[in-house]
Amino acid sequence: MKVAIIGAGAIGGYVGVKLALAGEDVTFIVRGANLAAIRRNGMRLIMADGTEHVADKVRATSDYAEAGPQDLVILAMKAHQVEAVARDVPKLFGPDTAVVTMQNGIPYWYFHRHGGPL
Repeated sequence: MKVAIIGAGAIGGYVGVKLALAGEDVTFIVRGANLAAIRRNGMRLIMADGTEHVADKVRATSDYAEAGPQDLVILAMKAHQVEAVARDVPKLFGPDTAVVTMQNGIPYWYFHRHGGPL
């Protein structure tokens, strides 16, 4: 299965490494230093007990069109970051592509007009 993961933080990195080590064809959609590091070293997952799992056969790109159609697209960034990628995500769609959202964290606007101590 071809899987694109947008965002290689805690959630995207964990899921991507696990899928890659299970034999799936994983592409991380990332930018900047993360892009260079994944291309150079693969993606490393360090478990709580200190063991390391390295997925060195993953791909990394910042170009959605280059990644091409995927079977599964995982959005693994904070909710307020989705707008920045929304126009490019359809470049990853094939006729049967599924999309899974794994947003994490509290967005910057969560407490706006909340009325509580925060």
